[in-house]
Amino acid sequence: MAEEPRDVFAARRSKLDALRAAGVEPFPHEFPGVEPIASVRVGHASLSPGDETDVAHRVAGRLAARRGQGKMAFLDLVDRSGRIQIQARVDELGPDGMERLLSLDLGDLIGVDGVAFCSRRGELTLRVTRFVLLAKSLRPPPEKHHGLTDVETRFRHRELDLIANEESRELFVVRARVISAVRRFLDAEGFIEVETPVLQPLYGGAAARPFITHHNALDRDLYLRIATELYLKRLIVGGLERVYEIGKDFRNEGLSYKHNPEFTMLEWYEAYADYTVVAERAERLVAAVAAEVEYSGDVDFTPPWRRETLAAAIASRTGVDILAFRDRDALAAEMESRGIAAPSDDTWPQLVDELLSKHVEPTLIEPTFLLDYPVELSPFAKRHRSVEGLVERFEAYAGGMEIANAFTELNDPDEQRRRFEAQRAFAGAGDEEAQPYDEAFIQALEYGMPPTGGIGIGIDRLVMLLTGRRSIREVVLFPAMRD
Repeated sequence: MAEEPRDVFAARRSKLDALRAAGVEPFPHEFPGVEPIASVRVGHASLSPGDETDVAHRVAGRLAARRGQGKMAFLDLVDRSGRIQIQARVDELGPDGMERLLSLDLGDLIGVDGVAFCSRRGELTLRVTRFVLLAKSLRPPPEKHHGLTDVETRFRHRELDLIANEESRELFVVRARVISAVRRFLDAEGFIEVETPVLQPLYGGAAARPFITHHNALDRDLYLRIATELYLKRLIVGGLERVYEIGKDFRNEGLSYKHNPEFTMLEWYEAYADYTVVAERAERLVAAVAAEVEYSGDVDFTPPWRRETLAAAIASRTGVDILAFRDRDALAAEMESRGIAAPSDDTWPQLVDELLSKHVEPTLIEPTFLLDYPVELSPFAKRHRSVEGLVERFEAYAGGMEIANAFTELNDPDEQRRRFEAQRAFAGAGDEEAQPYDEAFIQALEYGMPPTGGIGIGIDRLVMLLTGRRSIREVVLFPAMRD
């Protein structure tokens, strides 16, 4: 019968005490000169079964498996880059050294010096000449044969997920590569990366409720930002002309497969551009990132992407012409006449969003730009140059979810002031996500902002698309979890 976890813990702690009593430091300060296991494997890819070398390597990682005992044993060592077999022989390590190595527990972190050879079974192996315990593991790793499959444990204790599941480790390597690829693309296109405040005296730039915190020294409430938009556009006013930021935003909203209250957003703004220029750059960026991470899924990100107006998309899927019913009650009646629920406390913009999110968004699998939104939904977008009542805005969709939101940016301070006043009216009607009035932003616009295009792309959702994951919790290392 398997030992109870408390017995395992006690046995491992007893070994720790014995090591210290024998004068062995179980948590040394360093082990310099370590090579990634993958690099060692690449360097000996041409070896045939039975080939010997005199090439020494130093590797380190977690002890993952052990086979054999007595005068010879084989062990598996795992680091971030891969797994390698090591061979322990009593004639190399001596009886005491052999005993110390074989007494180590699975999960212990060790450093190894060894000489490469290829076993008769064709497995690259390091013959151990010296080893060092780098960290004693007091808790056993997840069960080795089946990995860690319990979803709650994987998300609450991501370190165990990463220990047990090579696929999870690779996913977050891909995520890092996505972000690096985004930076390279924008840097090459003349953008500069900037940082704007996370703690803000007034939130804005998106339709969302904020998190509120208190600054003791200033004795005032501050907000965790819901978007970087307004500060980035103030940098455009200042003459930086092409800026981007990749950072955390925070929105006090519900949890779902595509919503986490803390998420990573890319926003960029470029002077002298409109939303058509931004759309073309966005589709090139996503296609470039997909190619760099060797995406092999079913969605074709090759430009140009499909384009459709928002009103036409809603009408074709629901029969509701939102532009013919610009009054809240009229739109609600039209929706209900077609068997579509219209929540009684929703404002007109919220009803339109209801139609979009429930009836259009899930149908947009191939990359699609939905263009030209009603002005009521878009307090920071410039009015459409040819269609009354609309603004020059698009949202990008792929895989049945929104991945980006972009505008030809509103740069008329008087019009921006009127939009803020309209948002106040929506807030008064019960919309908790309406934009607050930001006088500092208006004053910045009064200095003059050039024609500008801007976009926000959800990095987490982009990673979901490129890795085939259906939940945002899969691609966030430590997602928010219910108690």
